[in-house]
Amino acid sequence: MLSGLAWLALEAKYLEPAKAFYEEELGLTVRERSDDELVFAAGETDLVLRRPAGVPRGGLHTHYAFSIPEAEYDDWWDRLSADYDLEEARFGPARSLYLYDPDGNCVELGQQDVAGSGIDGIFEVVLEVEDLDRAQAFYEALGFETVDEGDDRKRVRLHGPMALELWEPHLGIADARGGVHVDLGFETDEPAAALEAVRDRVRAVDRETDDEIVVRDPDGHFLTFTSP
Repeated sequence: MLSGLAWLALEAKYLEPAKAFYEEELGLTVRERSDDELVFAAGETDLVLRRPAGVPRGGLHTHYAFSIPEAEYDDWWDRLSADYDLEEARFGPARSLYLYDPDGNCVELGQQDVAGSGIDGIFEVVLEVEDLDRAQAFYEALGFETVDEGDDRKRVRLHGPMALELWEPHLGIADARGGVHVDLGFETDEPAAALEAVRDRVRAVDRETDDEIVVRDPDGHFLTFTSP
């Protein structure tokens, strides 16, 4: 039903420090800029940094993960560890490093099977939710598949256009937290079908056109279903 992650939007109190971090430290290219918003190209997904000047604002303290080529991991570690207190985690044979951006978002760079060089997309986003069962059912209705449930039942992991983790409030790896009022854009050939799958579960429908539908999930996260 949902074929791709079009964007992840985060709140940035000040754009210039955020721009310096993502452009100079992580090598992302600014694709668009306005007085209140920066849009970076992260593979096929946009990373949007937005000042708190309207609604949707973008996510706070959001943990999310960039894909990097497996062979580049050590180079990323050596370069970033000079200025950041990094943490590392292993998931089978794959390694991930963790650091924080200027606005307190926990940024993961994880080894993935990607071509080219540098950051190539976002492969995971973590949302904070109040009721795990309710949130899990909502995203399963959109076509996500549950692949892992934490032993303490404080989190679940689902696969769809990207990996989606739903966390009840707690601290994860590197003391990361799930994001609140996160703004996600999803590509789909049938925005209306996506809405109908969850119409009875959404908190609100903010906009509804033939090509784009904006809803708020049960925890207030903004989801846009948009035609590619």
